[in-house]
Amino acid sequence: MPIQILELRSVHGTGGGPDKTILFGAAAADPACCRVTACYLRARGDDLFELDATARRLGIDYVEIGERHSLDPAIWPTLRRIVRERRIDIVHAHDYKTDGLALMLARVEPVRAMTTMHGWTGQSRREEWLYYPIDRRIARAFARVVAVSSDIRDELIRTGTPESRVVTLLNGIDPKRFRRDPARVEAARRALSVPGKAVVIGAVGRLERQKRFDVLIDAFADLRGRRRDALLLIAGEGSQRAALEAQIKLRSLGAVVRLVGHCHDVVAFHHAIDVLAQSSEYEGTPNVVLEAMAMETPIAATDVGGTRDLLADGACGRLVPSDDPRALAAAIEAAIDDRHSERVRAARSRVETELSFERRTRTLEGIYAQVMQDAASERATWRTSRWVSASGRR
Repeated sequence: MPIQILELRSVHGTGGGPDKTILFGAAAADPACCRVTACYLRARGDDLFELDATARRLGIDYVEIGERHSLDPAIWPTLRRIVRERRIDIVHAHDYKTDGLALMLARVEPVRAMTTMHGWTGQSRREEWLYYPIDRRIARAFARVVAVSSDIRDELIRTGTPESRVVTLLNGIDPKRFRRDPARVEAARRALSVPGKAVVIGAVGRLERQKRFDVLIDAFADLRGRRRDALLLIAGEGSQRAALEAQIKLRSLGAVVRLVGHCHDVVAFHHAIDVLAQSSEYEGTPNVVLEAMAMETPIAATDVGGTRDLLADGACGRLVPSDDPRALAAAIEAAIDDRHSERVRAARSRVETELSFERRTRTLEGIYAQVMQDAASERATWRTSRWVSASGRR
């Protein structure tokens, strides 16, 4: 009998890297081993939400629970009904809110709770000072905790999660879907109005503080003094757009730095750029770096979170300290010359072997199987202790 999995997630808007992992992972699951239901909590009135369309395109089992507000008690009976109707064995949570729900379900339904910790980066003081510390503390209650980087693993162990329950599993990517095709370059650059001989530096991510696109713009201003052919394209949307636009204007970079909005086709975007720049102050395992590795796009990135894990300490891309525009500018300039180097070949090779989505999915299925074996062993131990106790009373 296949293991019945409920992937549980709460997110607003277009989602991010964890949602690619959840939805594409569900599509890649081996139905003989695991049957996956992706369940999303969706705020009513969230018009930017589009993960349901992605799920339909992938043909996966997807359910959605509407919320009137972030603490809507009406979702609870619906969640329990889904667990019962689908005979769920494991509830797999992916954020602090669904972590709490998964543990609650494990107390009232015959399910095991596990979680993937994608990192703790908030947009509010309440998240940073309340929800995330609580999330790190309750991690010890899960049957398994998947950490998407070695940094997250170390933090979990430091805050009390038993080392035996923590598994480091980097995000993966489909190397067949993300593959560079020289025939697509011209059309991709034309679609973004890129001048013929421009050297394009690209960045992808939410326009939020964590991504530090302000540092990238400062780095680009430094680089532009030496590379007059350079152009910077930043794909994404978020609350920092107005501040970044003001910075671009102040720096007189309006002709060479563009905020191009949400990126619906990241493969096309990579065909248009020559270098990927990541300027984040924190990351879990950044999918955009994985995508660049698969696309053989040279990478200049800050040495934060799981980025080092992906780039193999710099063997597959250039790493620099965070919040250092000058160092980032130098790395971007060096990466321009990496377009046909051993670094991009090593990155592609690593994606095809160690970081493929296929390999990650099979590893995760093995974790699910181990969770179920542990549950069976615990039940057998409990039954034996009950029998011994009853025999003693007789």
